[in-house]
Amino acid sequence: MSHPVTTIGLDDSLKLIKEIFEQNNFHHLLVAEANILRGVISDRDLLKALSPNAGRPAETAKDAASLNKKAHQIMSRKLITLQTDDGIYTAISHFNQYGVSCLPVLNQHQRPVGIISWRDIMKLIEDTQKKLHES
Repeated sequence: MSHPVTTIGLDDSLKLIKEIFEQNNFHHLLVAEANILRGVISDRDLLKALSPNAGRPAETAKDAASLNKKAHQIMSRKLITLQTDDGIYTAISHFNQYGVSCLPVLNQHQRPVGIISWRDIMKLIEDTQKKLHES
């Protein structure tokens, strides 16, 4: 699980979201309001919502306007989550059953505390295999 989790607000701009993705090495942001999870935005969601020339020298007014859209306009509201005490097999089952690319992890108060991506699962498998071969 990746933690601490980075969250953004419902009304944060795509410009801010783009900057966060560019400055960090992750692919999902959680959208929260009053520390309650409301949605998820992937880097792919952002790319689909932005005009290709946004923030570039060839930018038009229409391109620039796409940077002013808000998180709530592009976030996924279909939330498939895990609880902190759920195991790896529950995570794998959720990935397979729901076809999502990340699973926010919520504590007992339903507050986001982390996020698991399919990349985290693959890294765990790789690390486990390395340990087995070293033994």
